[in-house]
Amino acid sequence: MKIVVLDGYAENPGDLSWAPLEALGEVTVYDRTSLTDEEETIVRLSGAEIAVTNKTPITRRVIDACPQLRYITMLATGYNVVDAAYAREKGIPLSNIPAYGTAAVGQFAIALLLEICHHAAHHSGTVHAGKWAACADWCYWDYPLIELDGKTMGIIGFGRIGQQTGRIARALGMRVLACGSHPSDSGRAIADYVELDALLAASDVIALHCPLFPETEGIINRETIRKMKDGVILLNNSRGPLVVEQDLADALNSGKVYAAGLDVVSTEPIREDNPLLTAKNCIITPHISWAPRESRQRIMDTAAQNIRAYLDGAPINVVNP
Repeated sequence: MKIVVLDGYAENPGDLSWAPLEALGEVTVYDRTSLTDEEETIVRLSGAEIAVTNKTPITRRVIDACPQLRYITMLATGYNVVDAAYAREKGIPLSNIPAYGTAAVGQFAIALLLEICHHAAHHSGTVHAGKWAACADWCYWDYPLIELDGKTMGIIGFGRIGQQTGRIARALGMRVLACGSHPSDSGRAIADYVELDALLAASDVIALHCPLFPETEGIINRETIRKMKDGVILLNNSRGPLVVEQDLADALNSGKVYAAGLDVVSTEPIREDNPLLTAKNCIITPHISWAPRESRQRIMDTAAQNIRAYLDGAPINVVNP
C-alpha cells in the first residue's frame, strides 16, 4: 500500500515519528507541496492509493489524474482543501482528525487574552533591556493592567473548543455567555446561551470559536463591532475569514476595540499589506494554537487509525459519506 504525505512539515518538523503510518504501508513524506501547482501534486500522488494532506489542495483535476487513489485522510480537522463531494462521487472516502486540539486551542485563546491583560513578554523585555535597573520606583508598567475577575466573556461558537475556553474563563472568575447553533447540557453548565446581539452588547471579551461557513464569514465586521461595548477585547484563534480585517483595524485604531489577540488571518502566511499589522494593540501569532507536540501526536495517531480502519474495510471519521 503506497501512502503519500503531501505536506508533512508543519505536523512533524522532526520531533515526531512517522512510524505509525510506516507500519501500514510504503510511506513517502514531502515537507511541502505547492498549494497552486496541481501538476506537482499529481506527480507526487502517482501510484499512491492513500493521500495524506494538511493544506495541499486535492482538487477534481488531481482526483481525475490519479485513478489509483482510493482514500484520503487529512492531518487536520478542516477539509475544505479537498473536493469532498467529487471524492465521494468517485468512491473515495475522506477522513479528518476531530477533537485533537481542544485543550491546546482553548489554552491558547486564554494565553492571548492574558498577554493583552498583562503584556508579560513586553515587560520582561524591558527588564532585560535595563529599564527596571534604571527605574526610580520599585515597579512600573507600560500598559494598563487588566483584572478579568467579574468581567464577561462572550464566546461565538460553543462546541468542544469554545466550552474549553469557557471553563478556563470561569476559573478566572469570568461570567461566560455563549452563542451557538447547537445548545447543549454541557454548554449550559458553563455559560448562559444568548442571541448574538445580546452577546455583542454585554461582553468585555469576545472569543471566536465557530467554524467558517458562508453564514459566519465576516461575522466580525463594522456593523457587529458597532454593537459591542467600547473597549472590548477580541480573540480569534479559529479561522481568519471570520473577521473583516480592515473593519477590525479601523476599530482598533479608533479605540472602539481596545485590543485583539489573533492566531489566524484571512490569508496565511500573512500578507505584508494586511491592515492588522499596523493596527494599534493587535497581537498576531502565526497560527500555532494547534501546534503543541501533544496535539500533533494525537494528529499522527488518529491519521494512522484512520488509515488502519480504511484498510480493514470500515473507514472512520469520514466527512463525505
